Amino acid sequence: MREVDICILGAGPGGATAALHLANAGQRCLLVDRATFPRDKICGDALSGKVVMELRRIGADLPGKLAASPMQVPAWGIDFFAPNGRRLSIPFKPTGGSTDVVGHVAKRLDFDNFLLEEVRRRPEIELLEGVDITRHERTAAGRWNLASTDGAVEISAKLLLVANGAQSAFVRQVAGHALEPAHHCAGLRTYYQGVTGLNPASFIELHFLEEFLPGYLWIFPLPNGQANVGVGMLTAAVSSKKINLRERLHEILATHPALKDRFATAERLGPVRGFGLPLGSKRRALSGEGYMLLGDAGSLIDPFTGEGISHAMVSGRHAADWAAQALAANNVAPSFLRQYDAAVYRRLGQELRLSHAMQRLLNYPWLFNFIANRATNNPTLAATLSSMFVDLDLRERLRQPSFYLKLLFGGKL
Repeated sequence: MREVDICILGAGPGGATAALHLANAGQRCLLVDRATFPRDKICGDALSGKVVMELRRIGADLPGKLAASPMQVPAWGIDFFAPNGRRLSIPFKPTGGSTDVVGHVAKRLDFDNFLLEEVRRRPEIELLEGVDITRHERTAAGRWNLASTDGAVEISAKLLLVANGAQSAFVRQVAGHALEPAHHCAGLRTYYQGVTGLNPASFIELHFLEEFLPGYLWIFPLPNGQANVGVGMLTAAVSSKKINLRERLHEILATHPALKDRFATAERLGPVRGFGLPLGSKRRALSGEGYMLLGDAGSLIDPFTGEGISHAMVSGRHAADWAAQALAANNVAPSFLRQYDAAVYRRLGQELRLSHAMQRLLNYPWLFNFIANRATNNPTLAATLSSMFVDLDLRERLRQPSFYLKLLFGGKL
């Protein structure tokens, strides 16, 4: 039986970030994952500027190490494709005159291992790989007794940081979170070699096709001429419209006028794999007696963009902070740990609410077409669309009726 103060379940971006911040504070922890790294994680593979900011909070040298790595390509902008096919090519603009890369695209196989390599360097972190924790018991002494499926590993922990996904046994059985189709996205992802027509500056592509609304098809460039190709759609919509996403994705890539020639000679690398995205469109409890939920375990994915990596890292940073404070106060009661919930939602709450409102706008393809048509000849609007991914004030404007009235009648945006 290992006895520890802090045990972290899940060594993805949320769990690894929490462990590294704890190590930076001089706090030891045990980090456990059922996989052995490097391991694949089904995802869109895009790393936003918020990921870069969270890396910098862990260590000032990490953004540079990522940028210098051959595992990634720098992403310098977004190509939006409206339902009517109108293309908006919008470059990212670094703030403050910086020339740093705003975003990257890297396979999760590589990026998660990039973080794990930082974990391995820290003597404050004990890492257990290939250990699937399935038993979680709360003792009368106020500790968590954990055990692996085979019983070979047993752990006693004062505080649990749960970062092992929305469908983990702990999240379902202890935290009581259930899959809700109205707040969940169904996704597919595969890799291709030789997709033509990619932006030479490695812009990521978001195709808002009517067939997949509310949701979108993406094409994200990767090193060595590869691309991450996938689709995400609200689970409730998939069910109500009776869509077979796998068949529909294959059909769209083969027949859509804007895509069929680009994929005509492309080679698919491996299978099309499915995954679920627990969306932050509903505020859920992120803590309880002796535990905190991080990343997907807390359903923190952006409802509009599908971004989850940076949100997992944000929650990991705050979880490390409040874990240290809980130990110092010798208090892991729900009333104390709710301060973690408050910290996470102070940082992400407004963004998640605005993104949920924008997700609902995807039900009106004519509105997207209207905005795209206007933005073609309106640099201010084009810049607004770009900035909505990083600027909450501009994202707020996009959900206000006055914005569209000004757009319609030529007022100042």
